[in-house]
Amino acid sequence: MLLPDLPICAALPELLAALETGNRAVLQAPPGAGKTTVVPLALLDAPWRADGKILVLEPRRLAARAAATRMAKLLNEPVGHTVGYRVRLENKVSSHTRIEVVTEGILTRLVQDDPALEGIAAVLFDEFHERSLQADLGLALALDAQTVLRPDLRLLVMSATLDAARLGPWLDAPVVTSAGFMHPVETQYLSPRRAAGVGSRPADRLTELAPVAIREALAEHTGDVLVFLPGLADQRRVADRLSSALTDNTDLHVLHGELPLEQQDAALRPATVGRRKVVLATSIAETSLTIEGVRVVVDGGYARVPRFVPRTGLTTLETVPVSQAAADQRRGRAGRLGPGVCVRLWTEAEQQQLPQHLPAEILTADLSSLALELALWGSDATALRWLDAPPAPALAQARELLVRLGALLPSGQATAHGRELARLGLPPRLGHLVVRGRELNHGATACLLAALLAERDILRSANPGQQAAPDLRLRLEALHTGRSPLPGLIADAGALRRVREAAAALRGRAGVSGQYVEPDAAGLLAALAYPDRLAQRETPERVRLVTGQRAALPAEFFGSQDQFFAVAYLDGTATAPRAGMAAPLSLKEIEQLFPEQIESRDEVRFDAATGRVVARRLRRLGALVLSDAALAQPSPELVTQALMDAVRAGGVGSLPWSESARQLRERLAFLHQHFTADWPNVSDETLQQELDDWLAPHMDGMRSLADLARLDWNELLLQRLPGGWAQRQELERLAPAHLEVPSGSHIRLDYTDPAAPVLAVKLQEVFGLLDTPHIGGGRVPLTLHLLSPGGRPAQVTRDLRSFWQTGYFEVRKDLRGRYPKHPWPEDPLSHVPTKLTKKRLGG
Repeated sequence: MLLPDLPICAALPELLAALETGNRAVLQAPPGAGKTTVVPLALLDAPWRADGKILVLEPRRLAARAAATRMAKLLNEPVGHTVGYRVRLENKVSSHTRIEVVTEGILTRLVQDDPALEGIAAVLFDEFHERSLQADLGLALALDAQTVLRPDLRLLVMSATLDAARLGPWLDAPVVTSAGFMHPVETQYLSPRRAAGVGSRPADRLTELAPVAIREALAEHTGDVLVFLPGLADQRRVADRLSSALTDNTDLHVLHGELPLEQQDAALRPATVGRRKVVLATSIAETSLTIEGVRVVVDGGYARVPRFVPRTGLTTLETVPVSQAAADQRRGRAGRLGPGVCVRLWTEAEQQQLPQHLPAEILTADLSSLALELALWGSDATALRWLDAPPAPALAQARELLVRLGALLPSGQATAHGRELARLGLPPRLGHLVVRGRELNHGATACLLAALLAERDILRSANPGQQAAPDLRLRLEALHTGRSPLPGLIADAGALRRVREAAAALRGRAGVSGQYVEPDAAGLLAALAYPDRLAQRETPERVRLVTGQRAALPAEFFGSQDQFFAVAYLDGTATAPRAGMAAPLSLKEIEQLFPEQIESRDEVRFDAATGRVVARRLRRLGALVLSDAALAQPSPELVTQALMDAVRAGGVGSLPWSESARQLRERLAFLHQHFTADWPNVSDETLQQELDDWLAPHMDGMRSLADLARLDWNELLLQRLPGGWAQRQELERLAPAHLEVPSGSHIRLDYTDPAAPVLAVKLQEVFGLLDTPHIGGGRVPLTLHLLSPGGRPAQVTRDLRSFWQTGYFEVRKDLRGRYPKHPWPEDPLSHVPTKLTKKRLGG
């Protein structure tokens, strides 16, 4: 067999020697070196292969088909003879096949079905730098199988941008490095001025910049143009802008993994003589594919990646800047066949801020599939070798979901249901949808819905930028009829075909007969797959998920009677998710599916708006309220507790203290300060802490804060006195509420400041009183506020004797003119104390 003259050929002797003497190796080869097609062919003649197959893992179906096709062409054979491929819904292998190119998930099924991988001589992990979850899992299982059962099994990890210095020692394998060959590529960056004039949102930025850059590339350079855009919506927007701006000799193609094979081939083939082409591609074109004729790359600089948030259990697709490694891969596409140009739609300064690599998928993904596979393998994650170990919180949450789906026992062992889910080749959620849907006599609809949810959306809005109606029922109708279910919606014919084919294959695997489709069962079936995304209408624009999180789901897309929903797909961001696909379901259906999770309990709470305790009997499923009825006879204990919670929230100061109770608290505070050991602390802090002791026992039968006004607050305070009746008498002696002054009046004392109680009395009423009165058993002098006849303080003193000797005469001089009707004697100590005027005194 004559291998093509590619740079990888120089590294083959070292690689073949490494695999001859050992069972593992790492191959690092830059883009264009030829590793994907040359290495598997070179291994065909290795003595250790005997008659075993060489399994080549590719991250995508398109790459797998392209690699197999290229190798078969080099052998001058049809695909399916010596070289074949297996991907989902497509199988081109035969009894002659010795090199089998498969997508990464197929290895997991093979090793689960046959842990010894009998008949397989080597497994090649191509493009391992992409670090997909399936590749990491496949390598971990293959290493375990090699260690325990198949020491003769060869494992080869290949990559273009791999961190070989890390991987080689971790794998305990030699690292073989291949030189590459790439023609010079000129790299052009966006100018800072141009960057400042465009929006920051990726969609807006790319829609504005990409069409201009493509037109300039076609005008200024020769060859075809490959454009990297993050997603299908971006491809559509850019294609719409370009369609009328391209010359007659330029063909426009899109390239993504869901296209029909003939359209993928058309994008990969060289343009016919005299014509040029523009290929709008996703990240699928970064590696493993050579698109003939490309001399210019326009890189939008973004990728769509799934982000799983363990806190919410939600996975959303986010558009993020590419890594520097991925940008280099993309740039290399322009230099495969000759000198080229790479136009980057970001500034040179932004290039320095890009991460070197994006995080491995195992660190950011939903790990439910991985957790199920580990349970089926019979091994804990810690027992396997991982380049990056799966995060414990995400793995624990995945196991919880699997237990909820019935795929795992609480002990972690896989159930028969779990094994059936794995055999279907679907994510656990969708497998559960199919199996349970079949049991509920909705098998065909369940298979169609699972196939739909495993693919890209089949509907889009006719108005660019607008969300397509999220109702899953519309999609099932479109799949059933083959056309758009409503004006303003566009059905993707290719996506319709793919989903129908996938559903047919799934019916065969699941043992479902018939094809009757029931769109109204969409909500019931989606709830099976996403029990953690059940939702309840909260506002016309928003629903509340069973987890308590909110998500946008406008009511305009559904009927006014629809109150409960199953959300199958969330986009937006983790903090502001939007329901991209959902369907309504009835309360009866929720009760049918989740009876053991529905809780019925009495909720007694304080309603701040009415100031009363309200009692309801609620039936809940998580944060969803299934029914809510008034409760006539709530538990007295719960009522008291709710009222007490309101008191705690408002604080002791908000209680309806009577005026006499407020003064009593001040008197007790005075005694606590001066006689601490014998008198209780009645501060706000202490009373707040001890509410359950002194207040709660007296709240029987009360339902509102207004009811508290009926309490005898003085008695509640006096009950805190440990000395009983005797101490109450002592209270009156040491801290009297009133004091009789020489005039005969009983004046209330002010204990606001417990360190200095105040007696506020008209000056004339204390004529004849020589010394300052004391309280507290003679310990504490009162602060006298000696008032004018008008009630204003004329003097403040704690030394009455001194006042009579000096201060009185200044006050007399100042006030006698203003209050001539009142007595102002020269000798106040001998004058009759009075609150009367001179006339009423008879003077």
